[in-house]
Amino acid sequence: MRTANPALNAKTFTQLQDHTQSEAMTINGTVNKTGILLLLIILSASFVWSKFFRSWDPSVVTPWIMVGVIGGFIVSLITIFNKRSAGITAPIYAILEGLFLGGISAIFEAAYKGIVIQAVALTFGTLFCLLFLYRSGIIRATENFKLGVFAATGAIAMIYFLTIILSLFGIYVPFIHQSGVFGIGFSLFVVGIAALNLVLDFDFIEQGAAHGAPKYMEWYGAFGLIVTLVWLYIEILRLLSKLRSRN
Repeated sequence: MRTANPALNAKTFTQLQDHTQSEAMTINGTVNKTGILLLLIILSASFVWSKFFRSWDPSVVTPWIMVGVIGGFIVSLITIFNKRSAGITAPIYAILEGLFLGGISAIFEAAYKGIVIQAVALTFGTLFCLLFLYRSGIIRATENFKLGVFAATGAIAMIYFLTIILSLFGIYVPFIHQSGVFGIGFSLFVVGIAALNLVLDFDFIEQGAAHGAPKYMEWYGAFGLIVTLVWLYIEILRLLSKLRSRN
């Protein structure tokens, strides 16, 4: 099995040592824990959001954004390499991501009024559409499908990585981060790949439940799904901002 999500890699459910424990992972349990993580994100995002709109000063939320980015990255690595800790680290990750999303969303909202509710609606609309297509069998997570999504996600990650490295030397990659036709097309492609990663996440969670993965993997599965949703939301936000800047 393959997945482009670093939190749900090919060995996530196949190399666990305690499949025989009495309590096993379930899909409903993973859904419930995903809901808890989403609630934590909303609460922490609201905290930073309110700080921005009380001052209208980006410098007020910048430290919270940095804490969210750096802290979220560190906690995500801990979760990936120590899956048993997911019951503790996944909620911490959600809170930290909320700090990041709250600050970034507030800044985008100040520039383009109404953009955040549009991005949220499109993110959850995409989630439920892909879930319906997956559950109805219209989209199947075949090996070729997984390989294609994995390759595309890896290419996007490489482009972003090179962009960051080049920017450190004052070199900026043209077009892809601009609001031109190429930039919008690139964002549409990235949003599409992020959305297809949801299918892979659904498949891995279903496989984990089918193989009787241990109960703590519910938290880990929820964490992996949140990772993809956060990525999808950010990419949709970027796409909408490019479209709005053309008006």
